[in-house]
Amino acid sequence: MRMDADRGGMDSYDKERGHAEPAAHPVTSTAAVPRPAEQASGDPATAGPGTADAATADAATDPDAGAPGDGNRARAGIAGLSLPYQVVASVAVAVVAVFACYHVAMVFLHVAPSNTLTKQHGEAVDEWVFPEFEQNWKLFAPNPLQQNIAVHARAEVIRADGSRRTTDWIDLTADDGEAIRGNLAPSHVDQNQLRRGWDFYANSHTADNRANGMRGRLSERYIRRITMLRLEAHDLGGRVDRIQVRSSTRAVGAPPWSEEKTDTRAYYRTLPWWTVTAADLPAGVDNGRTEAQR
Repeated sequence: MRMDADRGGMDSYDKERGHAEPAAHPVTSTAAVPRPAEQASGDPATAGPGTADAATADAATDPDAGAPGDGNRARAGIAGLSLPYQVVASVAVAVVAVFACYHVAMVFLHVAPSNTLTKQHGEAVDEWVFPEFEQNWKLFAPNPLQQNIAVHARAEVIRADGSRRTTDWIDLTADDGEAIRGNLAPSHVDQNQLRRGWDFYANSHTADNRANGMRGRLSERYIRRITMLRLEAHDLGGRVDRIQVRSSTRAVGAPPWSEEKTDTRAYYRTLPWWTVTAADLPAGVDNGRTEAQR
């Protein structure tokens, strides 16, 4: 009887203090067990606290479930793609890697000293490198380039009435310069084709323009085709029958702070007249030909 009285007194005290009556047994409390209606609906608004606790526990024990807001980072990248797309992406990465390794190897063989590989496969290396990937280290050589060399051309043109006229000298190098100047991604054709073509000719001919074997004849054909390709962009007023090419070499002047005296006058090397044939007309050059002449 004493214990019941004490218990009643404590209950009255708790009610007066505003405390809710604790559950009789927390382990068997019905508040943690969702009702059948709540289990069927799955609505978080109507589900009991037990349902939310169970979902949180499942998420914590599921290794495949990402943390809230992490965007499922565990399957990012190629692994997050479906199997067909994974195969395509892997093949693309492999192709790019093989291309990069092949390109680096070709450029290395091009700039490396002469060796067994370059002797056996030098043509394949040159075909890959020129003209887009040309390497030139003369800037760091003991004797850097100190001359500006320009290539000029003029033509003997047959007009529609059969008369002939000779054009003025056309600065082909200046045309390339205009295409390069101000261009963030200039073409290596504009930068190197004419320049290297003239170097090829000058190094394979004597001072009196006699060819040194097969390379000399090949370089002459190369210069003739380049010249006709460049003249096609100019309105010459008729069909080109003959062409003539010359070079203008001018030394680079000394800087203002230097006391060095440099002769900056232009010196010309003029080649003989060449009669234009069908072999001198590359693809894209018409030069007034008829269908029967093509």
